[in-house]
Amino acid sequence: MQEGTPLQSRQINAELLRTILNSPKWFWIAISILGLIVLFAMAAAGIMINKGMGVTGLNRPVMWGFFITNFVFWIGISHAGVMLSAILRLSKAEWRRPATRAAEILTVFSLMTAMMMPLIHTGRPWRLVYWIYTLPFVPYDYARGIWPNVRSPLVWDPSAVYTYLTSSILFVIIALVPDFAVLRDRTTGMSNRIYGMLAMGWQGNPRQWKLQIIAGVLLSALILPVFVSVHSIVSWDFGMAVSVKSWHSTIFAPYFVVGAVHSGVSAVAFVLIILRYIYGWQNYIRHEHIDALGRLLIVVATGWFYFLVMEIIFGIYGREADEIAVRSLQFTVNPWAIWMLIFVVITYFLPVAIWLSKTGRRNLWIMSFACISVNIGMWLERFLIIVPGLARKQLLTFDWYTYRPSAIEWILVGGTFAMVSMLMLFIARVVPLIPLYDIKEAEILRTSIKIGRVSVPATFRED
Repeated sequence: MQEGTPLQSRQINAELLRTILNSPKWFWIAISILGLIVLFAMAAAGIMINKGMGVTGLNRPVMWGFFITNFVFWIGISHAGVMLSAILRLSKAEWRRPATRAAEILTVFSLMTAMMMPLIHTGRPWRLVYWIYTLPFVPYDYARGIWPNVRSPLVWDPSAVYTYLTSSILFVIIALVPDFAVLRDRTTGMSNRIYGMLAMGWQGNPRQWKLQIIAGVLLSALILPVFVSVHSIVSWDFGMAVSVKSWHSTIFAPYFVVGAVHSGVSAVAFVLIILRYIYGWQNYIRHEHIDALGRLLIVVATGWFYFLVMEIIFGIYGREADEIAVRSLQFTVNPWAIWMLIFVVITYFLPVAIWLSKTGRRNLWIMSFACISVNIGMWLERFLIIVPGLARKQLLTFDWYTYRPSAIEWILVGGTFAMVSMLMLFIARVVPLIPLYDIKEAEILRTSIKIGRVSVPATFRED
């Protein structure tokens, strides 16, 4: 049985559209502060492009650092949209309803942010034109006989990520059409014309609802293979680099996918708690929804921990000298050993201990702490995969070296978090972050139906 008091359609419209029709006083202040941080990060990127990659901590043999770590992290966050929207929509989980829109939009912004990181990492982003387009003149790289290696998974990444981004945007737009129609009918002037165009003639008749539902289900099913393939291909960026010990593990694909779901669902749970607090959506984002996310995260986190243990055991099992050298660096040499211990504790043992308690799952402060802990740990996980392996990449020990990120890298990483936060706040000013029609449907299904002599919630009925 669902918790909370029954809501009327008029009340749902008024409360969920308040963020669009009447912005809170703090909104533009928050946007301005986050925008300044983003501009500061853009200035840091400009300095790096002007001065060269020497201003970063990247050097031989560690050629990947914070930028690629951040790329993998944001790709992981994006998996929450499919997990909460596609999988739970197909399984008809009722508690998914308030979380779907925020998860889908977070997916889009996370993917956009992730794709910026490899461009920044190149040091010369404009040369992307040489790699993608065939110009009338022969590009500089090709004239030198330098051609892309189409066998590399680094070439597969853009195809997979852009397919995922395109399907996610379609997923968001199709789900938004009924809500655009509601906004069309409640706005005037330019806003009315824009929302009217986005609503695409929606009138809410049975035929339109049927097509919208079919489109949502079809996209949910079609996006699932893309969901699995994206982070699998990201894992092959590492797994197919056989020259780097601790990377060429056959378990990397499921390990990365489950880890992505772990960090993504944790991020969505934290975003929902923040939205509940700043917009006063206690009637919509209730303790039962956060509790359900916590129970889901116990399963996901345990699956991720299993793959983590297997990945470490597989690395040690072969007893290869250079593989053992990497594992020795990770587990016995400070500060790497300390970071490994912190990473495992804050990613699995601490949050799962919280989620196993119903009190912990329903205390929003404790739940926020657990979700932040997971995402700090998952960011550390990607860092601890990338850097120790590259630091011991060379066979000769005098080529071994470590990596210290520069201030430029710290600023750029911080800028990505500010940008996603700013975009989430800005989109809340344009579209409802909780789907109106989904909440109204849940209110209709809240009623009981009688089966024989017993009354049961209508949400339990067979479709």
